[in-house]
Amino acid sequence: MIAPSHAIILGLAAPLAVALLTPFLGKRPQLRDVLGPIGGVITFVAALQVALAVIAGDTPEWLVVNISSGLDLSFRVTALGAIFGLVASGLWIMAAVYSVGYMRGTNEDNQTRFAAFYAIAVHAALAIAWSGNLLVLFIFYEVLTFSTYPLVIHKQNAEAIRAGRLYMGILVGTSLMLLLPAVVWVWLTAGTLDFKQGGILSGQLDPALAPWMLALFAFGIGKSALMPIHRWLPAAMVAPTPVSALLHAVAVVKAGVFTMLTVVVYIFGYDFVAETGASTWLIWLASFTILASSVIAIQKDDIKARLAYSTISQLSYIVLGAALASEMAIKGAGLHIVMHASAKITLFFCAGAIYVSAHLKKVSDLNGLGYQMPMVFIAFFLGALSIIGIPPLGGSWSKFLLMAGAAERGMMLVILVLAVSSLLNVWYLLEPVMRGFFMTPKQDVKVSYHPLVVIPPIVTALLSVVLFFVPWPFSTLISMMVMP
Repeated sequence: MIAPSHAIILGLAAPLAVALLTPFLGKRPQLRDVLGPIGGVITFVAALQVALAVIAGDTPEWLVVNISSGLDLSFRVTALGAIFGLVASGLWIMAAVYSVGYMRGTNEDNQTRFAAFYAIAVHAALAIAWSGNLLVLFIFYEVLTFSTYPLVIHKQNAEAIRAGRLYMGILVGTSLMLLLPAVVWVWLTAGTLDFKQGGILSGQLDPALAPWMLALFAFGIGKSALMPIHRWLPAAMVAPTPVSALLHAVAVVKAGVFTMLTVVVYIFGYDFVAETGASTWLIWLASFTILASSVIAIQKDDIKARLAYSTISQLSYIVLGAALASEMAIKGAGLHIVMHASAKITLFFCAGAIYVSAHLKKVSDLNGLGYQMPMVFIAFFLGALSIIGIPPLGGSWSKFLLMAGAAERGMMLVILVLAVSSLLNVWYLLEPVMRGFFMTPKQDVKVSYHPLVVIPPIVTALLSVVLFFVPWPFSTLISMMVMP
């Protein structure tokens, strides 16, 4: 056991050390490629120590420098931060293993650069998770954007450069034009940027202005991919599949919805949001995003594009939970960060395994492939069931809590939105499995297995099952999020 403050330092230092050491091992790929998994294990152990300290009632913190009264650069872990820290660090282990198999299997160039920036992105995600105030969160939110840009443009062709330009334009533009002014507004209103249980704006902010401040945050946090600021996400699918997994499960979009939920719980206070009705508009925008992106996903034949629009829909589940601002909805949103992460990384792992092993990228080309890659397609099936919300998969818990939260607010129409969304999930997520096992092959496909891209999706798919039966410690942490 190590002190919680030391665990924070270790957890932040491990991925940074991996990033710094990787360039020196470019000519020794065997050593270079074990750094990521080792760093992931160290980081996860540190994150677990931090989470256990939070559960025990402690507040792990590390003060880096005090700037002025009420403003400092510090890490102070909330219950929600402990959840995100566990997700980011735990999934990095499998993502690091998978990345080695994928990058080697596709003979990608610039593998050393890729591994270094991948580790920096994980470091930034953990810093966001454990940030003690909005200033630190904003700084590392930007670090995460800039560290993932080289990953998005990894192939360095015209399509990748265009995607990178859109990626940076939307994410940097929204954060500087909207998120930063929102942070400054909070500082001027409350005199502090610290996260506090129950929020810091009640009694400080004019209730009539609450919807406007919330709008600055909602649209300024571009990584949450609310429509109409979602286009960067499907465009970024031009990147290698391990980057897609990083974007959708480990770091980027989860950092976005984590930030949105943090703002509602620890800056506004969800009771203040509910009392002022500040989020009514956001409930309907999130509902629209959930349904519209699902309809678009159905029309996509490219596997990764379909999964990208699925992610946009699922992110809005979390935004919706925050906007509903009821105890059950907040719990559901926090838990959905975990459940969607384990399921969606499984689906992207499977998409990459299919590409590496069979060189196929389209749903319509998967006919009969399930018998040649049974474990991959079964893993895809389990991940899909979790996102749909079918027991005994973990995603069923978070969807149940979100529906209960909607009922708690008396919003039956929102329950209908969630139900229709689940039916649309069935349509576009089970089609690949149906084609793989129940349709006649269109062509002879030669499959060459690469174990390092097959084992990780099996592990993460089983994790989605385990999380249904053993949701601890996440179940305890989500309860602590709403404690007075």
